[in-house]
Amino acid sequence: MHFGSLIAAVASYLDARSLGGKWIVRIEDIDTLRCDPAHERQILHTLEAFGLHWDGEVVRQSERVPRYEAVIDELQRLQQCYACECSRREISDSSFRGVDGPVYSGRCRPLGLDAAGNALRLRADGPPIQFEDRVQGLQTQDLESMVGDFIIRRRDGVIAYQLAVVVDDHLQGVTHVVRGADLLDSTARQLLLYRRLGYPTPRYLHHPVITNELGQKLSKQTLATPVADVGTDQAQLLRQALQFLGQDTTGLADATAAELLSVACKRWNVARIPRARSLGSSVESQDAARNSSL
Repeated sequence: MHFGSLIAAVASYLDARSLGGKWIVRIEDIDTLRCDPAHERQILHTLEAFGLHWDGEVVRQSERVPRYEAVIDELQRLQQCYACECSRREISDSSFRGVDGPVYSGRCRPLGLDAAGNALRLRADGPPIQFEDRVQGLQTQDLESMVGDFIIRRRDGVIAYQLAVVVDDHLQGVTHVVRGADLLDSTARQLLLYRRLGYPTPRYLHHPVITNELGQKLSKQTLATPVADVGTDQAQLLRQALQFLGQDTTGLADATAAELLSVACKRWNVARIPRARSLGSSVESQDAARNSSL
């Protein structure tokens, strides 16, 4: 977990606790070739070290593939998805850029290809998707023109993120989703899946993500420093996360991590979260300085 991950964890934890709800942890390891069990252990250890204790058992997507496949079977029965043989290169060469990469043209939609050995795409036709984000305000996205029919199962059989999170949120009874604004443009695709499957939709809150000096979101790819290696105590990092989220930390300069979370839960105010997709911070400046010397 880097500082950006901590911000997301703190925001979702405080929102759940302030509403009297449960805070769940889900390990999204559906792409098992890219996931390392050691990272899961480190994440859970870090959450506990910061006093961010979750409710119930930790759910792992890698253990739920049969449930996702059953939902895909239902979407196929309803003729809501189809097989696609297009390569990434073919799509890139024949498409213009949308909100999340090339917009798929729908070339394979009428072909009736066999699902075996091909990707599966959900039909993205229909009216624009609208929803009210609790921080970012009213959002509208015309999926057909801005994304196109999107993949729900890859050619190699791996279930796509969009489908897995919708199925999990439904099965886990999720009513509120709190996450970084880097996922804001994914929400319309998830809402379309909710509607096609007849699931009730949760409320969404997308807080700004923290960026480094180059304007890049903190991530493993941009070499963000794990919070365990920052060399700052947990209370100080929690204070910085709360300040990034616009929360009131008055009188908490000497508070412990446990005291900070207790008070922050009582003071949690969504209206104070900056209405922006990304923001810089002095914390990320420290990260950038460390990374430039690697």
